[in-house]
Amino acid sequence: MAKGRFSRQQHPGKRTSTVALVLSMLLMLTIVLLMLLALGIFSLPLGSDDGPYPVYDRIKFKRVALDIGEGEGLGKRGEQWTEVLSWEPRAFIYHNFLSKEECEYLIDLARPHMVKSTVVDSKTGQSKDSRVRTSSGMFMRRGGDKVIRNIEKRIADYTFIPVDHGEGLQVLHYEVGQKYEPHYDYFLDKYNTKNGGQRIATLLMYLSDVEEGGETVFPASTGNFSTAPGWNEMSECAKRGLSVKPKMGAALLFWSMRPDATLDPSSLHGGCPVIRGNKWSSTKWMHVEEYKV
Repeated sequence: MAKGRFSRQQHPGKRTSTVALVLSMLLMLTIVLLMLLALGIFSLPLGSDDGPYPVYDRIKFKRVALDIGEGEGLGKRGEQWTEVLSWEPRAFIYHNFLSKEECEYLIDLARPHMVKSTVVDSKTGQSKDSRVRTSSGMFMRRGGDKVIRNIEKRIADYTFIPVDHGEGLQVLHYEVGQKYEPHYDYFLDKYNTKNGGQRIATLLMYLSDVEEGGETVFPASTGNFSTAPGWNEMSECAKRGLSVKPKMGAALLFWSMRPDATLDPSSLHGGCPVIRGNKWSSTKWMHVEEYKV
């Protein structure tokens, strides 16, 4: 070997040391992940009773490192975390999505302009009165003011659907006895998909608590919910399927289309009659393409 040069041949013992080092690092990574589980950084409890939602095989993900939209908007929202509610339909709950102040702001903004809610005629695309929907409501202009823009940006951040793919916020008010019979948010006609294409997802934000009734129910959902925590506290209407009890500040995201772009009939949903109290909510419908307003 020439003077001042080093041999490229690796010693067998050195190769063994490298393998041992890699295995040690993998073992340390596994230990770290187990410690995170033990500390509750993220968890996978099944059927735990720590919330008002009757769900089956719940999976919860706490948002720690990434806190989208924190500090933006009106008021403090508290800890935000996501609950996987169902895979058929694909449905998720964003806890503390809105602050109390944001909920009250939307209610106060909408209250003077409430009118009888209507449904869309599948043949003409025009709004019409119907006994299946007995609430009152009003539409807000997309990007209407700073508070609305912050909420719309937060929706886009959480859903990964651009702001300009969404319709304006609709605020709804249900008094005792008022309801919305099970229906689909997607369209079965060509007229209503001319602007923005098909509705792909819906975000339903609860602006108030409801003393009794007013649940959102998915009667075509899969799974057995008869033994879910809090089931006995639900109204008879809510026991027809997967149900969500209104909670101020929470937001329910569900998808009307599957990942393969086909329509999802398990997204059939309705608003149960309010039995005691008042129900205020706000809906954001989102489309596959840009929705022009």
